[in-house]
Amino acid sequence: MGLRTRKLLARSIRYVIAVVALAFFLFPIVWIILTAFKTPSEFLKSPPVWIPQTPNLIYFEHVIKTGGLRALSNTLIISTSTTLLALLIGSLAAYALARYRVGGDNLPFFILSQRFMPPVAVIFPFLLFFKTLRWMDTHQALILIYLTFNLPYAVWMMRGFFMEIPREIEESALVDGCTPLGAFWRIALPLVSPGLVATGVFCFIFSWAEFFFAVAITKSQAITLSVYIVNFFGKMMVQWGEIGATSIVSMVPLFILSFFVQRYLVRGLTLGAVK
Repeated sequence: MGLRTRKLLARSIRYVIAVVALAFFLFPIVWIILTAFKTPSEFLKSPPVWIPQTPNLIYFEHVIKTGGLRALSNTLIISTSTTLLALLIGSLAAYALARYRVGGDNLPFFILSQRFMPPVAVIFPFLLFFKTLRWMDTHQALILIYLTFNLPYAVWMMRGFFMEIPREIEESALVDGCTPLGAFWRIALPLVSPGLVATGVFCFIFSWAEFFFAVAITKSQAITLSVYIVNFFGKMMVQWGEIGATSIVSMVPLFILSFFVQRYLVRGLTLGAVK
């Protein structure tokens, strides 16, 4: 077997493995999308119906009429607000840790360790706190909780990105009359913009998909999509069509976000990997 034949065989095997892996991971997504357009008789039919025979949008209409748009709006507001606050506060804290070594080498690890705290360990203090403030079932309650868990991650990630920037660049800006805050805002932050996007995407996804705190804090006014979809799991039956429609509504914003920030996301995740 010649060298060219071996290379062609190896490349073919890689493509086959990639296609099989892609099909394996995409199958649940494709199946739930198709479920949103099936009729009730096609859900549990044996053999299974892969392609809906009479596609319809009745489940999307039901989701809209039963509060799906409110849940989508709440999730967007809460996730976006949490992400922006985490990036703003986290970037400032990370810059101080990276440039001025605030807290030495131990403080960054301590901050990151707060992200590993089990949610069940803090849910009761949060419930008492929000009940006292009358913040139950409000946007600000979930924003505060998600910010508490997103901030350590944002600080840790952004600290690594700031440390990759040569200190001399900012020192030159300071010599030219720029203030420390100006050097951060005009020099350092634009240089780590890919890392800022990567960190923001992960913070947004965590806030978007979080369930435990959302189900404990919200009832109707601030309900999120992750809690709203549970309403379709009944004791006697499961409304698969509505679940599929809600899943599509929940996935579309994430796909759109990933599409528009894909270039920055890849650069952010690889920032500093090659020296």
